[in-house]
Amino acid sequence: MVAHYLEADVRSHGSHPLELDTATYEVVLALCVGFSIPGLVPPLLYSEGTPPEHLVDRARAAGFVQADGRPSPELRASVLEDADVYQVRRLQRALVDLYCSEGLPLGRLARQLAAEGFVDERLAGLLDQEGTSLLGTDPGGALESLDLAVAAGADALATAPRRAEAALGVGDLDAASRVLDTYFGHQPPEEELTLPDFARAVRVSSALWAHRGMMARAADVHRWAAALRPPGVEPLGALALLAAGDAAGARSLVEGRASAPSPSLHDVAHTLLAEGALLSLGPDPYGALPILIRASDTLNSTGRISPAPELPASFAAIVALLAGKPQTALSLIQAALAGGQGGQVLRPRLCLLGAWAAMLLDQPVQARHFIVDAGGREQHLGPRDELLLQALEVGLARRAGDTPALVEAWQRAREALLHVSVDLLAILPLDELVIAAARLRDVDGLKPHLEEAWLLLERLGDPPLWSVPLHWSAVQAGLLLERPEDLAPHAAALVRQAVTYPLAATFAVAGKAWVSVLAGRFDADAVEDAARSLAAAGFPWEGARLAGHASARAADRKDMTRLLSCARDLRPIRERTPRPDPRTPREAPTAQRVAALQAAAAARAGTVPGDARRTAGPALSGREREIAQLVLLGRTYREISEEIFISPRTVEHHVARIRRRFGASSRSELLARLRLALEPAAGGSAASRGPSPAGAPNDAGRNP
Repeated sequence: MVAHYLEADVRSHGSHPLELDTATYEVVLALCVGFSIPGLVPPLLYSEGTPPEHLVDRARAAGFVQADGRPSPELRASVLEDADVYQVRRLQRALVDLYCSEGLPLGRLARQLAAEGFVDERLAGLLDQEGTSLLGTDPGGALESLDLAVAAGADALATAPRRAEAALGVGDLDAASRVLDTYFGHQPPEEELTLPDFARAVRVSSALWAHRGMMARAADVHRWAAALRPPGVEPLGALALLAAGDAAGARSLVEGRASAPSPSLHDVAHTLLAEGALLSLGPDPYGALPILIRASDTLNSTGRISPAPELPASFAAIVALLAGKPQTALSLIQAALAGGQGGQVLRPRLCLLGAWAAMLLDQPVQARHFIVDAGGREQHLGPRDELLLQALEVGLARRAGDTPALVEAWQRAREALLHVSVDLLAILPLDELVIAAARLRDVDGLKPHLEEAWLLLERLGDPPLWSVPLHWSAVQAGLLLERPEDLAPHAAALVRQAVTYPLAATFAVAGKAWVSVLAGRFDADAVEDAARSLAAAGFPWEGARLAGHASARAADRKDMTRLLSCARDLRPIRERTPRPDPRTPREAPTAQRVAALQAAAAARAGTVPGDARRTAGPALSGREREIAQLVLLGRTYREISEEIFISPRTVEHHVARIRRRFGASSRSELLARLRLALEPAAGGSAASRGPSPAGAPNDAGRNP
């Protein structure tokens, strides 16, 4: 009799090898493969008539089988590793035959055997089918199943587009790109198309480049594909071409179709997306938003995810934000998040756009919550979303008048800009960065990106929806820099577009009002009208800012009072959001950031949370606490008055009363006591980080 020696688990049997006869060893190996006795009895070659149950009893007595008749996981791994491969494969094949003959489901067994390297077309087909069915709902499960299908013998080339789609669905852009690189490498140059599932591969590749912030490369994918096969109706290809500045190419992919489009929800949603995107380039873009909203609603109804250069909800939200409809954008985003549009991998982008809408609605605390949600899933943001995040941080810091935070966010935004090319969807973050660059006197750092944006818009015919907000930002930058020669061409562009686009007219009037305010010669009625028009157009913060600045410069007390009242009407005082953690929002603990938000809200309400009460000092009213926080930030009386829309004289009275409450005899003593009283409640205010860095001007109270 042939002897087989196996190392038993040292913890159970010591260090001595145990000897098994061939028949018992064969039964142990069969059990390790997946047979069960009694039940699924294996075809035994060496039993010599001994009942399988008796052989199992022998194995149990020798310690190779547990009480339930199965080997331990450790022993199973050891036996399969040391066993003869031929015998393992023979038993695995017999087990699959038995499952099929008995009509048993192969699911779990198929995954196990494929992971162990067993090749069988039945397993490959099952895993391939399972992975494909999971693509739209569980990309992680789909990727695992499709990889196992390849391991079980499925065609690696045929499954490559689906594996790349699944990898993209879990956010692994590099893995998806590697799969497609190998796939596209099988297409001989200048020969007839031979690649399987080519349309899917093109869609995935286009989406990959878009997520990387290189929409021009996404458009190139569709141009390359069109050279290999007759171009059909490709709504997502049209979107990529349009975003890259090729409107004519985009129209060619959605117009002149010979037949009606597919009635599937996915295809209808993408067709509506392409149609709405093209309409946004027209002289009257307001008709684009309803179509884009329907595209988003339709995709929400599918309950599935699919690769695309941009989600309908995201594109529609960007259009709404640029058109001065932040509330519409916020509602769109909330519906898309509730419907799971785009899956987990695109949820951060939706959250960041929701934060942008909240910022424009002057709701910084809600914006911060969106940012927390975007970074709370330990998910790495792609380059284009990283740019959106950093531009958002710039906007929040600018609106809070927090110069140190603005400097930090601007530096991160400049770095993020280096990783993306400018496309139509990058106009939104650029609108904010143009103003920040002027405020921080770093216009040269943005110049090449801005030039690229102007060239893109020129290729598209300077569509008002996309170009007017950028012109308005450039006007504000010119005011900040006090460069009339830079301001003039953008002001003229707003005047030209005002004929057909009402938002351009609003911005043109507001720009004229700003110039008169900064010159110290303005008409209060005209300024108030301009401010209220800005608010009505969806920009209440900008309108309140204009009225607030004018009130501080009004020569007549009645005008000052009226403009202050206007500013308060347009921008009710809200909780001030704290500066984010110095680490990126994705790295900062969610609980810490939420606690900081709660602390800020408590401070605004005049209460001090937790242990901070021990150092709170004299009780301050909500208004006094707000003024004290601005004093800690280094604001002058005039700057504080413009920030919270009261007169400089009223600010002075409040500060005097605060000084008396604290018993401070000098400004330095007051600041020291305020730091002790307020900084714990603020969760680490900007003031605790010292003055603005050298060379970073504090223009919060002086210019737009």
